[in-house]
Amino acid sequence: MIDQEYNRYWETVVETMQNGLIVVDTGGTIVSTNPAMAELTGYTEEELLGQPCSILGCDRCQGVRAAGGEAHCELFEKGGIRGCKCKLRRKDGSPLPVVKKAALLKDESGQVIGGVETLTDLSPVADREQQIDSLKRELGVEDSFQGMLGTSEPMRRLFNLVEAAANSQAPVLIQGESGTGKEMVAEAIHNLGPRSGGPFIKVNCAALNPSLLESELFGHVRGAFTGAARDRVGRFEAAAHGDFFLDEMGDLPPSIQVKLLRVLQEQVIERVGDHRPIPVDTRIISATHRDLRQLVDRGQFRQDLYYRVAVIPIRVPPLRERRKDIPLLVDAFIKRVRAKSGNPVEGVTQQTLDLLTAYAWPGNVRELINVVEYAFVVCKEGLIQPHHLPGHMLGTAAPPPPVVQSRRRGPLSAEQRQAIIDALEQTGGKRAEAAALLGISRVTLWKRLKEMQQEPAG
Repeated sequence: MIDQEYNRYWETVVETMQNGLIVVDTGGTIVSTNPAMAELTGYTEEELLGQPCSILGCDRCQGVRAAGGEAHCELFEKGGIRGCKCKLRRKDGSPLPVVKKAALLKDESGQVIGGVETLTDLSPVADREQQIDSLKRELGVEDSFQGMLGTSEPMRRLFNLVEAAANSQAPVLIQGESGTGKEMVAEAIHNLGPRSGGPFIKVNCAALNPSLLESELFGHVRGAFTGAARDRVGRFEAAAHGDFFLDEMGDLPPSIQVKLLRVLQEQVIERVGDHRPIPVDTRIISATHRDLRQLVDRGQFRQDLYYRVAVIPIRVPPLRERRKDIPLLVDAFIKRVRAKSGNPVEGVTQQTLDLLTAYAWPGNVRELINVVEYAFVVCKEGLIQPHHLPGHMLGTAAPPPPVVQSRRRGPLSAEQRQAIIDALEQTGGKRAEAAALLGISRVTLWKRLKEMQQEPAG
């Protein structure tokens, strides 16, 4: 009675399982199957029973036979299959990618009497991989360097330097104007380096006030300050065996500069509210749009820290120094936006491309992306014409506001305040686009706006 219930139990499991299942005898003849197998292959159970398993056209088994294997099936050649990708052939002749697991069946004396195989359908995964490959070809990603596009001489020099820096364990300082792609350079160094298997932790030094930044970088212990209800691991500890990216390094307050210097010199940190040194194992990659040498001369950045973080200096060229790459970038961004939006824009006219190539691009690549996205809103199909570009690029509206330099002393001038107002008006209040237009980071724009709000009226 128990044996009958046990058999009914397993029959239910086999009948309802989502994976395909077949049982074969030692000659490779199919003696049992389940409904999921019919759904996968298109064969009915009656069409499979009594047929050799070669009817499924498994490329792995065909390879075993072609290589001179004595057994007709890889299962009997190897004695089992723990899980391998292979392709079967459906009844209609179409390929069926699967993961196969198989085991031998033996009687009580240990004699092999057959085998059982389970098959997991990989068609959805294969379809997604095909779509990804197609999208990569559409976007030209295969022709890029770690996602960065460019064939100009400045970019070739940058790519070579990134590869060299990636193979080193020394700190890297990435300098360049806002919108040039400094974070992409940092990610490329991490991906190509020996620490790529570890984490890539990022912190924007300009986005947090000094007290929050200290806790974010080094962590804190319970009770270190009001609200510190429990111990917290800092970003340096979280970056163990990986790379730590400090963005906007030039905005580090003096108190944090001292602590960072100790990290670089001694490879230890102390959590806020604690005095116990904690060893850290991470490589520091930093970036800034500011000139750290000038900050050192002004006494705003420690000279000893500068030499520690700038062991390998890398300068990312602004877009105006690599105009040869603009047609390539425009084409790539159009394909990218078209793939996301479905808008059937085919490209740009030669006149439009000439305008884009001649433009100064104070916001660099980030501004170019914004311009392409703007053009997709205005141009519904066909080719992007000059009148589809933002007005300031055509001379039909007020010229672009001057760059609001972040390297300044004292309050904002009237000209700088007006430039911010003009940029926000031209971009419809979109701060990211306004920052790109001004040639500054979004964080810097946020600080300027906050400063303007605190100024007395009149």
